[in-house]
Amino acid sequence: MTGDVAPGQPPQRGVSRRRLLGLLGVGTAGALATGAAGGAIGRATAPEPAAAGPAPTDSVAFTGRHQSGIVTPAQDRLHFVAFDVATDSRDELVDLLKAWTAAARRMTAGHGAGPVGAVDGEQYAPPDDTGEALGLPASGLTLTVGFGPTLFRAADGTDRFGLAARRPEPLAELPAFPGDQLDPAISGGDLCIQACANDPQVAVHAVRNLVRLGVGVVSVRWSQLGFGRTSSTSTGQATPRNLFGFKDGTANLKAENAATLDRFLWVGDGDSGADWLAGGSYLVARRIRMLIEPWDTASLHEQEQVIGRAKGTGAPLGGRAEFDPVDFRARIDAAPAVPRTSHVFLSHPDNAGTAILRRGYSFVDGSDGLGRLDAGLFFIAFQRDPRSGFVQVQRNLRHDALNEYIRHTSSAVFACPPGVRGAGDWWGRALFEG
Repeated sequence: MTGDVAPGQPPQRGVSRRRLLGLLGVGTAGALATGAAGGAIGRATAPEPAAAGPAPTDSVAFTGRHQSGIVTPAQDRLHFVAFDVATDSRDELVDLLKAWTAAARRMTAGHGAGPVGAVDGEQYAPPDDTGEALGLPASGLTLTVGFGPTLFRAADGTDRFGLAARRPEPLAELPAFPGDQLDPAISGGDLCIQACANDPQVAVHAVRNLVRLGVGVVSVRWSQLGFGRTSSTSTGQATPRNLFGFKDGTANLKAENAATLDRFLWVGDGDSGADWLAGGSYLVARRIRMLIEPWDTASLHEQEQVIGRAKGTGAPLGGRAEFDPVDFRARIDAAPAVPRTSHVFLSHPDNAGTAILRRGYSFVDGSDGLGRLDAGLFFIAFQRDPRSGFVQVQRNLRHDALNEYIRHTSSAVFACPPGVRGAGDWWGRALFEG
C-alpha cells in the first residue's frame, strides 16, 4: 500500500460503461490505499467529476510520446501478464517485439490481432486472431509493455541479449520490506504487458493473442486479472472505493498536471544514463492480499483510525469533505484527528517526501483452503525512479496500522519505454537499436 498525489481538469466525455452499470444498479469495487492530499502537489477542492474515462466504444491512441495505459483515464478491467524470455536469440526477441507492436496497433483500434482476422483467412490454416472479441468495440483498450531487470542480465549473471550495459541503475529488484510474504512464482519477469479495457473480454483477448504470437520466444511466468479500478488518473473520474469500503486514490497524480508528472512520473533526458528510456516510466507491481474477514469484524471507528479518513465521505479525519486538505494540526479530544500510524498520515507527500501515480485494481481469486476470500489489491504504480518513489513510500509505511490487515504476496519492477511514434517504430526500438 502506498500513497498518492494530485490534480487538473479534463474534458467532458460520454457515459462510461462503469457509469452505465452504476445507473443500472450493478456495483463494482475499488482497491486499497487511500492517499492524502496536501502541499504543492495537493488538491484542496474538486468539482463534481465530469466523466469516468473512455466510453465502451472509444479507442485510445496507440502512438504518442508516452505509452498509453499510464495516464490514460483508468479503465474498468485489467489483465496483467509477466513473461520469461525462452530464447537466447536477440533477433528472435526483436522480431517478437515488432510483431507485438503491430498487433497492439490493430487491437487498440478495435481490430483483430492479425491483418486477416479470425474468420477471413485460409479455411485449413490457424486464424491470425482468436475471435472472442469479434463484434466488440475497442473498449478503451490500452497495452503497455515493460522490461524487467532480468532481461538485461539473467539471474545467473549472463548477458543474453547484449543489454547489460544499457540497464538503467534504478531498474533493480525491489528490496525486502518488513512483513513481505512474497511468492517467487508470481514475482519478477523479463517482460510484462499491462492490458486495460472497459470490457474484460477485450483485455483478455489482447493478452491471449500476444501470448499466442510469443510461443517459442516467451512463456507466461504469471498473470493477474483485476476489476474495479482503485484510483483515478484523471480529474474527470469519480474516486472509487476499494474492497475495504473506503474511497481510494483521492489525491492520486492526475494526467492534467503536466508539471507534476514531469517531476514524479516521466523519466527525463539524462536520468541514470538511460537515454533510451526518456519519456518512459518505471512500473512497480505488487499483489496485496487484503485480510477481508478480520477487517469486517473491526469497528467503524477502528477502520477510520487505521485509514485516517471517514468511510462515508472520504474526508480526512477532522475535515468535512473528501478533497479538504489534510490538517495534521487538527485535534479531537486532545489527540491528533489523523492518527500518526494511519495510512493517510504516513503516505502523505509531506511525510513520504515523494509522489507516485497509482493505477491498481481489485481482485478476487476465489478462496483459500480455510474458506477465506483470496482478495485484495493488485497494486500498480508508475514513477520516475522506484528508489525515490515506491521504495521510499513503502519504507515510510513500516509502522502503518493498515499492515495488520494486508499481506504483500508478489513483487515486480519494470522499465516502460517511451511511446511508439511513427509507422516504423516499435516497442523497445531505442533500447535495441541505440
